[in-house]
Amino acid sequence: MELYHVLNRGTEKRDIFMDDRDRARFVHDLFEFNDTKPASNVAYSFKKIMDVGHPYIERERIVDLHAWCLMRNHYHLLLSERKEGGLTTFMRKLNTGYTNYFNERYKRSGVLFQGKTKRVLIHSEAHFLHIIHYIHLNPLDYVSGAREWRHGRIADATTAKKRLEQYRWSSLLDYSGKRNFPSVLHADFFRESIGDVGKKTLEYLGKPLNSGDVLPARFLE
Repeated sequence: MELYHVLNRGTEKRDIFMDDRDRARFVHDLFEFNDTKPASNVAYSFKKIMDVGHPYIERERIVDLHAWCLMRNHYHLLLSERKEGGLTTFMRKLNTGYTNYFNERYKRSGVLFQGKTKRVLIHSEAHFLHIIHYIHLNPLDYVSGAREWRHGRIADATTAKKRLEQYRWSSLLDYSGKRNFPSVLHADFFRESIGDVGKKTLEYLGKPLNSGDVLPARFLE
């Protein structure tokens, strides 16, 4: 299995999520477009993407989504293919569908995302062991006292931990046993590979990071 860190940001670094309605729409699209069948992308329902075992879940997925995080002007996804060419198909559907929604809502036209979606192959054990935590820790960019987390500097670990536990727009809550959007997430692979993902992500906040904990920048951008 090949695992990819997939990311894109708004054109000219503009915000692509203006409010929680936009974020909810993108999460809906993560679910809706992960199917071999065409999607109408007309209406969405929180019940639809939260109910495990609901008939909506019976679909033929083209990718597995192992982790995700939405920021104001960009997103991070951790994906593997279930179908040949599934990653390309899924990202085309996702970016186009969300752009159409965004442009219609805000009465604009043209491109929303900055160029071609970037995909980074997870190619080493160090990369594999860190990438899911890196994705989940991104919301610390919004926390005073934790913005240097990439360099192992978190001045206020208590506030940082609280922020992550309250941040709905990533897969960390589902990995921590708090029902959020479980139907978009394929959690089994990382749970079986590294154990309690939520606990291990939060452990980064309780101690100073050493050089072995810091993910090299070339893996991230």
